[in-house]
Amino acid sequence: MAREAQSIIRLLVVLLFLGCIMIWIMMPTNTFNLKWFPKIRGKADPTYFGAQGETILMYTFPVLLIATLGCVYLHIAKKSSNESNIEIRNGKKHGTTIWNRPMLVKGPLGIVSITEIAFLLMFIALLVWSFTTYLHIGFKTVAKTAAEYGNTVEQEKLYSVGIWLGLVGNICLAFLFFPVTRGSSVLPIFGLTSEGCIKYHIWLGHILMAIFTTHGICYITYWASTNKMSEMLIWTKDGVSNLAGEISLLAGLFLWIATIPRIRRKFFELFFYTHHLYIIFIIFYIFHVDISFSFTMLPSFYLFLVDRFLRFLQSRRGVRLLSSRILPCEGVELNFSKGHGLTYNPTSVMFINVPSISKLQWHPFTVTSNSKLEPEKLSVVIKCGGAWTQKLYQLLSNPSPIGRLGISVEGPYGPASTNYLRHDTLVMVSGGSGITPFFSIIRELIYLSNTFKCKTPNIVLISSFKNTSCLSMLDLILPISGTPSDISNIQLQIEAYITRDKEFKPDTPIHPQTLWLKPNPSDEPIHAMLGPNSWLWLGAIISSSFIIFLIIIGVITRYYIFPIDHNTNAIFSDPLRAFLNMLVICVSIAVVSSVAVLWNKQNAKEAKQIQNLEGSSPTVSPSSMIYNADRELESLPYQSLVEATNVHYGQRPDLKSKSFISRENIFDIFTRISIYLYELKSLFCFAGLLFEMKGSSVGVLVSGPKQMRQEVASICSSGLVENLHFESISFTW
Repeated sequence: MAREAQSIIRLLVVLLFLGCIMIWIMMPTNTFNLKWFPKIRGKADPTYFGAQGETILMYTFPVLLIATLGCVYLHIAKKSSNESNIEIRNGKKHGTTIWNRPMLVKGPLGIVSITEIAFLLMFIALLVWSFTTYLHIGFKTVAKTAAEYGNTVEQEKLYSVGIWLGLVGNICLAFLFFPVTRGSSVLPIFGLTSEGCIKYHIWLGHILMAIFTTHGICYITYWASTNKMSEMLIWTKDGVSNLAGEISLLAGLFLWIATIPRIRRKFFELFFYTHHLYIIFIIFYIFHVDISFSFTMLPSFYLFLVDRFLRFLQSRRGVRLLSSRILPCEGVELNFSKGHGLTYNPTSVMFINVPSISKLQWHPFTVTSNSKLEPEKLSVVIKCGGAWTQKLYQLLSNPSPIGRLGISVEGPYGPASTNYLRHDTLVMVSGGSGITPFFSIIRELIYLSNTFKCKTPNIVLISSFKNTSCLSMLDLILPISGTPSDISNIQLQIEAYITRDKEFKPDTPIHPQTLWLKPNPSDEPIHAMLGPNSWLWLGAIISSSFIIFLIIIGVITRYYIFPIDHNTNAIFSDPLRAFLNMLVICVSIAVVSSVAVLWNKQNAKEAKQIQNLEGSSPTVSPSSMIYNADRELESLPYQSLVEATNVHYGQRPDLKSKSFISRENIFDIFTRISIYLYELKSLFCFAGLLFEMKGSSVGVLVSGPKQMRQEVASICSSGLVENLHFESISFTW
């Protein structure tokens, strides 16, 4: 029944999505403007919703309905996850197609698949179609319009092109906020994640600002050529407000300039803080075009506001940090207390704020723990890479250990589902701290192997490190002591490559030390803001807040705005109407979200869990708060991990040697293919070896430097073997 319900919901979502796309395609045509739109306007009662009634009906309602249906879909998928595990255990696997294979590896777009290229081209085609249709229809009457206003034909064309560019840019704005809605219910139903879609947000942002900037230049040029520069300062009571548009464009330009790669890398904080100018950009955009037209782009921003307010509520709470493992390679593992109702999938990401370092900075880190294998703990690994991470490491590695570290979090956010078990072999290629996403995948496979006794994929972990001390990262594959982690049931092989050290240095520390902390009683475990049925609650927040908005704005329009517009000679101010709509939207979302969070907080039984954790925590004296982890390393799981690890110092294999080519083991073959393609940058010597993999499904996951991801993607996109399924895990947050 669950699968049937999911299929029906997916079908409805696809139909609604196609309907929305059809409206965007038809929007510039005479058929839409002269036939469809007047009929829809006639059915949208202006007494209660004014001029925005028809745009709410056509653009906002379908998207929010998709989001609500997506919540139901994801709730069913979450509840039926055990059934999926049983199917996987029984051998039902699902393959991937050529459409997911990387098509472009190097270039400004990054690593993109055939499907992504196809949709990008279709989106650009939509923009071109819309603009050319406006040109084709509008230029037929441009001479007549120029005569009416006393302009030349060229001046009127310039003015018209400016209008049409604004309309086309609005299409980009309508999709801009979907990728950055972290807790989105729209993206997962299409098999996407917010982190994986950040590049779409970047593409849309560049196209949007290029179009809007050209839109503004057209108007300024027109005003200059007609000696009407004073119109730049117009803020009308009725119609388009030029000054508001200019303020919005300036905010967008400052934001856009800060995204230039060189500026972003050198002055990341400038990039981070200027990105908050999106608030100014959106508010003055709405004042510029009027609220009735704004509802064409507001659906994605509405969902973003819901997500942003829920994140705000979660970030107000201090979380319970239990311990930290200090790594010799200047890294730390943070272990938090977690509520049983919080579940997440491998490769999830959590945002962390440490007020003692910076009250404003939030940084994303991969969650390395598994919510099922470790029901009471959540872990992240942080490697020093900047000023913020360096200060955190110094706080925790200080010879005078701290007793408590105040931390707030947002998340975790991650894929709604994972399908790693559909492969026969998983090859994970990492560089440096890029290894961290693979910890959660390995722990997930350990859990499935021990719980369901199902056959898991053979795992090959290829890690490249700078020096010997970085081998301490491998210790974090296993959870902290006290968590069952039998790895004997999985086939794991680790190939670690040390690039700078030529040999093992006995005096180099390679094992982490553990620091136990004493949280305040007010600190709370990390738990799901909306409880175990979070997707249903999210759907309820989206739908009920929108209904409340419609009711309130309907009452305001009927008994306040409508009488002024129709019973007096006065015209109700468009900026005031826009302000009232924005205020009601924000209040509706804030009230409904707060009620939902408070309701779930009251029903949660976190106090009992805190008592259990306090009772099970070890009692240690201050002098022994930091201790060597050797006693943890004596466990059987650790010995199994050591036996599965091969460490290579400053060497490169001779891939063309007969002894190497004759090996039949898929692990040995792909281990050397993957890691040394990054170093040798050659495909020719791998052709014969790739064909040895024929007949088995190999999932290739890569995380690390850009060049490494590109070179591994080159193997999978070469077409030599069809069973290599590539997935790039990049830190694009």
